[in-house]
Amino acid sequence: MSLQSSGLSGGLCLAADELGYKELFPIQRDAIPVILAGKDLAVAVQTGSGKTAAFLLPLLQRLSEQKAVKSSSVRVLVLVPTRELALQVAEAAKVFCRYIPEKIKITAVHGGVSINPQLKSVSTGADILVATPGRLIDVVNNNAARLSHVETLVLDEADRMLDLGFKDELAIILGMLPSKRQNLLFSATLGSKIEIPGMDFLKEAVKIGIEEPETPPEPVEQIVYTVDQNSKGLLLRHMIKNGGWTQVLVFVSSKRRADNVTRKLITNGISAEALHGDKSQGARNGALTRFKQGKTRVLVATDLASRGLDIEQLPYVVNYELPRSAADYIHRIGRTGRAGMKGVAVTLLSEDDYQHMKLIEKRMGKKPEYIDSASIRF
Repeated sequence: MSLQSSGLSGGLCLAADELGYKELFPIQRDAIPVILAGKDLAVAVQTGSGKTAAFLLPLLQRLSEQKAVKSSSVRVLVLVPTRELALQVAEAAKVFCRYIPEKIKITAVHGGVSINPQLKSVSTGADILVATPGRLIDVVNNNAARLSHVETLVLDEADRMLDLGFKDELAIILGMLPSKRQNLLFSATLGSKIEIPGMDFLKEAVKIGIEEPETPPEPVEQIVYTVDQNSKGLLLRHMIKNGGWTQVLVFVSSKRRADNVTRKLITNGISAEALHGDKSQGARNGALTRFKQGKTRVLVATDLASRGLDIEQLPYVVNYELPRSAADYIHRIGRTGRAGMKGVAVTLLSEDDYQHMKLIEKRMGKKPEYIDSASIRF
């Protein structure tokens, strides 16, 4: 289905076309008409499926057809779990509306930086406010924003927000919103985990993909290397150097491990940076930018980076350590193979994690290719 047949304006179609959206992705094809019609929507969708465009494009269409925002009020509220995703969604919205003649104000508020510039920015209102839950509550408590006029609420990666402990904050925010509004929920999983007071709208929402089992993106080639725990670093460096890998996202389980792996990569002549919660927002943004630009060969990240980060044409993802669940595993490897492009996801599996990997395989219904690292000289 083409963009032009979706009911979107010519300006939105032109901007989307320049970003490579020649045809609608399945989630966009299914979600856009529902959102344009003003209906509630609950979507179970994997990362890399085009979901950000699926809600931004129709919302921008509707905003462009309506009157401007009142002072200090918010029309569309997009809640996201991390600062990186807040910046990413806001930037995508600005790019999509570049050819819309109507001026649409897009603002992001998130932690990790001074609140004062954000208070000033949002105090005059916002057509679209992209926010992390904690910082949004701070902004409202400073009387810089009013949520009583919100027309549409978007919960992006709702399951991740719950995983990060935002249940209480979400309940507070939902209590600030008008009862009459459009609700759009996007989550990798929908079920018993999505339980927040004030989310009864899920009962009446149009549901997309909720019955589908969690599966990894089809273009991703999954390879598991069985390796001794103490040899993981050697094997990782061998694959990067001998395989000619120029852009690799490596996932680890802790901030300390991220720093250690990064330090050893640099010591062995491989440019690398760590991305985790102890880094300042400026440091995190800089590391991600340099990685996207190809100035850094390896980005070593905790699960802070497992959702929402959009890195075009990322060829390799490495699970240096297994995540807690099959859902997190799928989100990690979903950083590659995005938008139909091919990618390779490598897992370094020690003997202690063998049974956990089998549970992940059972959950996703797919067995990766296994290679014994003893057959590799490194």
